[in-house]
Amino acid sequence: MFSENLKALRKAKGLTQEELAARLHIVRQTVSKWEKGLSVPDAELLIRLAEALDTTVSRLLGADIPEDEASRDRLAEQLSRINEQLAVRNRRGRFVLRLVLGILGAIVVFNLLLVACGIIVFRAYTNSPIIVTQQVLEP
Repeated sequence: MFSENLKALRKAKGLTQEELAARLHIVRQTVSKWEKGLSVPDAELLIRLAEALDTTVSRLLGADIPEDEASRDRLAEQLSRINEQLAVRNRRGRFVLRLVLGILGAIVVFNLLLVACGIIVFRAYTNSPIIVTQQVLEP
């Protein structure tokens, strides 16, 4: 919701991500992350963002509520919930990545052990006195 509103308001003002980022003194990639829903601005930056787009914070967040002290508390609470949801999604993503990397690491170690065992068995077999004797006696 926030990401869609931000993109629509930015385009309605005729601004590029680069221009909006310059007004807020941030990098363009930050604006891109907001528009993709990968992160959200903190409360202070959200206020500056609303000012740069000539709109209200509540409109950016997708709610048309009056600007009073109670509404600010609700906005802060809504922003807090959005941040928590993003944090949970990021934690899940990191957990899955670590799990996959751990499994791949275990597979690599297992394969290396198999190769090492094969080399040890091959060397033990080729250095056997019985085989050496047979090789000498055959010609």
